[in-house]
Amino acid sequence: MELCGTAASSVRAVFMILQLGLTHIMAHQQQIGVEGKEVILNCKRHDKDVIWKYKYDAVSPATIIQLSTGKVFKGRTPMSDRSEINQNSKHLKVLNLRISDAGTYICECGSDSNSISLHVVKLTISSNGHFLPDDDLELTLMHNSRNPQPRFSITLFNSHNSIVTADILQNEAPHKYVLKLKQLKTTDSGTWMCNMHSDSPSITQNISFDVKVLGFENTHLERMYAAADSTVTLSWHLNFQKIGWKKFFTGQLNWTQSKAVTLLDFNATANGQLRETKKSSQTLFEIPEMQRDSTVKVKLPKIQLRHSGEYTCQLLYNRRYIQSKTELVVMQVSANPPGPLPKGAEMTLLCRVSSSIPSNIHLLWERVNGTQTDIKKSKQSETEVEVKVTAAGMWNCHLMEDNNMKLSLNYTVEEAPVWISYTVIGVIIGAGVLMFVLVCLGIMFGMSWQRRRQRAKRMARARQHLLEKKTCQCQHRMNK
Repeated sequence: MELCGTAASSVRAVFMILQLGLTHIMAHQQQIGVEGKEVILNCKRHDKDVIWKYKYDAVSPATIIQLSTGKVFKGRTPMSDRSEINQNSKHLKVLNLRISDAGTYICECGSDSNSISLHVVKLTISSNGHFLPDDDLELTLMHNSRNPQPRFSITLFNSHNSIVTADILQNEAPHKYVLKLKQLKTTDSGTWMCNMHSDSPSITQNISFDVKVLGFENTHLERMYAAADSTVTLSWHLNFQKIGWKKFFTGQLNWTQSKAVTLLDFNATANGQLRETKKSSQTLFEIPEMQRDSTVKVKLPKIQLRHSGEYTCQLLYNRRYIQSKTELVVMQVSANPPGPLPKGAEMTLLCRVSSSIPSNIHLLWERVNGTQTDIKKSKQSETEVEVKVTAAGMWNCHLMEDNNMKLSLNYTVEEAPVWISYTVIGVIIGAGVLMFVLVCLGIMFGMSWQRRRQRAKRMARARQHLLEKKTCQCQHRMNK
């Protein structure tokens, strides 16, 4: 019986030891915080009096904050001045975390206590999270904690909640991780998420950070076609207000034809507004006042071929720039001779654009309700096409890109009234008669001038002959 009693006592002792060990394990929690943010550490007991202590490595625990009989007393630990205790839940809040705050936090309530192992991560983003398109983003994660040291696997989620694969530049686990993401785009702007996960000890933490990529809604070269004498407004939509960009940057609007001309200088103010700093005196353009919609505009009233060229909006930030270009191509139709078409006469219709065009673009004259023979197409890369017209009707000139019509202008050839035709015929006949008369007069004048010239020559020869005859007679008399 004693043996049985001893065995039973031993089993109970082992059970109690295991229970105490399990209680200790369950009481020791793992938690992670981010530098610069706050963290709340839970106390398992809700007694009236609580003491929160901090311990790092083998150093004896030091009091952070104490709640006793409704009064709060702060200790002398580095985080004491940044700590608060909730008098109801007894939870500890540490504000503006520092990476050096990592360690063991102990909540003591009399003889009972629970401990929390706090891991602190410092996240650093290159360029302070402000980028231009095609920039590379570098993300540095510094980690500090007491043993056991976790080894994290890191997953990045972009602003569209999609997993992004980044290059690992440095992996000094468990203390430092450096990741690189290449060639950002304006669509990458937004809130990103960094997921840190460790299996042993079991820790999972999501850290959010903002990425802001300054730019335009469209950064590729655009080509705009416009008809002569129409009014066109070119605009560039900036994204800086949409993404909450607060950094200073400057900008320019330039027009390039034979040479570059600056139409507008501007910058962004600290409150996220565009401000005009200098405007061109060019009378060909109108620069509207800056609005609150972060849009840069230029207005071209009654455009002509001379308005064509390349318009570039450029943003400059941190000694680097991004630009968006719009090429304006002006299209014009005309007739030679202009005006109504007399009966039996011929007119040339000309369709042209102001600048060279790619090989996949061509001009096409087409008569409305005409036949296949009433179509005239320009050759590859030609900037104009003409067609001969002998009858009244409407003609359309199409600017085609591949098989898509980008712009179409029409020209109506009107038939001249009959009296105009007779007048034209009369003018032609009169001009012919006048020409015949002038020719006849010219011939008569030429013949008269020729006869006078011949008569003068005969008279000169006669005088020469008489002079020679007199000279001969004088010499004969002298000889006698």
